[in-house]
Amino acid sequence: MKKLLTPTNYEVIPIQEATHIRFYTSIDTGSYVPPHWHDAIEIVYLQEGDLTFTIEDKTQKLEVGQCILVNANVIHETRCIAPNRAIVFQIPVSFLEVCVPEIRQFVCTFNDPDQNPEQQEKIDAIKRILKEMQYLNDTKPTGGLLRFNSLLFEVMYLLRNYFVVQVFEARLDRNHQKLARLLPVISYTEKNYNQQISISKVAGIANLQEQYFCRFFKKVMGVTFLEYHNEVKLSHIYRDIIFTDDDISMILERHGFTNYGLFRKMFMKRFQNTPSQIRKQFKDGQLRADNS
Repeated sequence: MKKLLTPTNYEVIPIQEATHIRFYTSIDTGSYVPPHWHDAIEIVYLQEGDLTFTIEDKTQKLEVGQCILVNANVIHETRCIAPNRAIVFQIPVSFLEVCVPEIRQFVCTFNDPDQNPEQQEKIDAIKRILKEMQYLNDTKPTGGLLRFNSLLFEVMYLLRNYFVVQVFEARLDRNHQKLARLLPVISYTEKNYNQQISISKVAGIANLQEQYFCRFFKKVMGVTFLEYHNEVKLSHIYRDIIFTDDDISMILERHGFTNYGLFRKMFMKRFQNTPSQIRKQFKDGQLRADNS
């Protein structure tokens, strides 16, 4: 099953009716997904290839065999420069609340590898469970759904009892409200990313005064609106660089990026390579995957 990731900002999780969660094996041939969030706890278990996460202001390149956890309504982005294979497991908070009513008072602390041997033992147990869930999800044996759901609740139990810390509920609610306030702006930007978008336009969408909107957006998203708009453009440009042989100037024009100097500066800062180097690395990675 091949899944090509596309840029998104507020991710609406497509729930599997029989399990109330989302679980799948992702095969990503290359992508850059700009800052986004969702109302679900997400665990990604990298099995092959390359994957880099930035969660708020912390960047981590996953090694094969490592897991990462993203808390609900936390802004994050991902980058895949070479084909990868990973288990993706997303648990909506609304489902967790049925079993753990106080879940919105908690956040998960999850580090793989962990210096605490007991914590690492629990992480390794979650990995084993995820691999069994993957087998059941992919092969669908008789009675497999019953076993899958029992493993789902085992993961939830481990998270609740070994990986959560309590925070003030009011703080979490405020963060959720701020993200919701920006959702119409994010949606508009994604649909019109390759056009000029004025501050007055997006401030009006958010029903905020322009100067306040600029401060509010930077505080919530961690970047200015202009920086964010350019990151959305960059995510589309990145895909065309690795999936086409088009000239860079043609790609920039297609996606509304008119300042080539700014583009090169942003691209180097984000990917530590030139567009030509990224294109070559991706093709080399594909060749290795085809020959393996």
